[in-house]
Amino acid sequence: MSTPFYKKVRRHLSDNCPVMNRLIARVGPCTLVPRGDDPFTLLVRCVISQQISTKAAESISGKLVALLNDGAPTGPIPFVKLAKLTEAKYKACGISGPKQRTLRAVVDHVRANPTLLSDIPALADDAIRTHLTAIKGIGPWTADMFLLFGMGRPDVWAVGDYGIQVAVKTLFNLRKVPDAARLAKIARPWEPYRSVASWYLWRSLDPRYKEADE
Repeated sequence: MSTPFYKKVRRHLSDNCPVMNRLIARVGPCTLVPRGDDPFTLLVRCVISQQISTKAAESISGKLVALLNDGAPTGPIPFVKLAKLTEAKYKACGISGPKQRTLRAVVDHVRANPTLLSDIPALADDAIRTHLTAIKGIGPWTADMFLLFGMGRPDVWAVGDYGIQVAVKTLFNLRKVPDAARLAKIARPWEPYRSVASWYLWRSLDPRYKEADE
């Protein structure tokens, strides 16, 4: 996503939503950058990131990458090597039992769908979600994070993300955390750039960007 694209998106969000206009003014330019990894590496990273902090996920992913790449701290996650990984080696990287099972399910799904990884860049968002959520252990949140942070798709709206729910509740002065239907309605003016809107909502949770009366 280029700087001109983000300028266009900021204008769209600001012109269509006073709340987003104020938030963008506080936060400044969007610095969201897709990871740029291959689809398999992205998917493994998304599984590792489930229900843990970004810092912890990066640490665990780094250990896994180093293990599979002869000590190199960066690089892709090779499918063949991951498929052969033992439980002990998974555990040495800090990967829990449930996530090990999900990663094995990922390997099985890719084997059963040999063109999936090469086809993913050309697939629509919903088609990718359908493929990914068919894998045991991968739900809508993981699929949305794959699309947003991995593929850089511009209109991902992760209604199941708690951070987004809390941010919307605070910014729109709601009495309770909004459900999926309420979130969909609130986000309608942000289409087709809800990924960038999400990025700004996550930034609003940072104390540096809170309004004085929040």
